[in-house]
Amino acid sequence: MEHKIYRLLGPDRAFYDSTTPGLFGGHAKQRIYGRLDCRAAGRALGRADTYRRHRVFFADEATALAAGYRPCGVCLRLQYRAWRAAIK
Repeated sequence: MEHKIYRLLGPDRAFYDSTTPGLFGGHAKQRIYGRLDCRAAGRALGRADTYRRHRVFFADEATALAAGYRPCGVCLRLQYRAWRAAIK
């Protein structure tokens, strides 16, 4: 049985192949990550192909943070507030 291969971004910002899909999506230019069901990302994906070109996926939140991405203020509101408080 063949497994589907997913391309994920690692903490070192290098892509790697995984048989497990990412749990979080992100935008490489904006350096934001969030849940796959985020309504803000859903709207952006529906509006422009340019957003889709910069879409990346992460195995978990720790990896997204280690890669230098910030939490989404829409779908990860509590994490976003904590992130903002930490950078002030």
